[in-house]
Amino acid sequence: MTRTRSSSPTAAAAIELVESLQARFKVGLESVAAARGQADPFERIEWLRDEGRHGGGMRYAASFGPLFNRAAINVSHVHYDDDPGRKLGSASALSTIIHPRDPRAPSVHVHISWTERKDGTGYWRMMADLNPALANAADRERFAARMREVAGERYAEAAAQGDRYFSIPALERHRGVVHFYLEGYATDDAEADHNLARRFGEVVLDTYVEILGERFAAVAQGGPPSGPERAAQLAYHTVYLFQVLTLDRGTTSGILVHDQNDVGIMGSLPSFVDRERLASWESKVPALQRPLVRALVEALPAGAEGGASEVDEATRAKLAQALRAHYKANPEALSLQAAGNTLPPTLDNHKSR
Repeated sequence: MTRTRSSSPTAAAAIELVESLQARFKVGLESVAAARGQADPFERIEWLRDEGRHGGGMRYAASFGPLFNRAAINVSHVHYDDDPGRKLGSASALSTIIHPRDPRAPSVHVHISWTERKDGTGYWRMMADLNPALANAADRERFAARMREVAGERYAEAAAQGDRYFSIPALERHRGVVHFYLEGYATDDAEADHNLARRFGEVVLDTYVEILGERFAAVAQGGPPSGPERAAQLAYHTVYLFQVLTLDRGTTSGILVHDQNDVGIMGSLPSFVDRERLASWESKVPALQRPLVRALVEALPAGAEGGASEVDEATRAKLAQALRAHYKANPEALSLQAAGNTLPPTLDNHKSR
């Protein structure tokens, strides 16, 4: 089976954009790995929507190697050219998350997507956030400054929406230290919008490659991380999993729409988390979400020495099943999920993952 593509020229331009960003980021990360004496760390993995009839996706993935705790560079393209009853024409997306193995290097998340209606109109979604386990003011300022430069007058709105979206009320904190989120973005100048999406992607991905290379070089000179540094990373990775699985609308939407890429959709989760810490947060969430936190804890294996529970492929599948079961049984709980200033437009409850 092969992945088919939408016949729309606009969709074709969008898929070319996200695929070019995927290739650019992979090359950048490979250069960082090569500088540390590691060959290409990524495995190529494909998935199909409805056996390829409605598209699918491809990701480069790495899991718990010398440099990466977990890394995924995903591209997906879903379309419904053959279904006149659908409002959704196509959805094309780059979604990437990198969790370095060394706690002194920050994680990053970037999402850029184009969603197109059958009438040819559509909108962009642009997100980026820097997620360190250990604070580094210089990295934070550089990442923010580069996004501010490329976004111009849109930056203040995007930063405010990002801070709102990535807030974790139960823990009274945010997921990361710099957040950018433009939802449902479209102006009267489609070409300018396309160019903004491309330039934004290039800048944030290149900036992260630059930061990561510098952090890896620095830690190579400083010796292995300390016990407290590793503990801080495990605690932060638990926060990351908690935010993704209890608040992130994109993840939940993807899980509810189909079960053809559960492991891929859960590819943003770190390789190890603290099961007991996660369990301690059940009492902090709204009552409607407590069964979900309990089910997530039950899906995780018992922690090894130091409290680390491994989130392997089998566990990711179990977490996806727990998420799907919870929201199917409690659809009203979807109202408790994160949002920016505006809720994302819904077209046939699609998700391009």
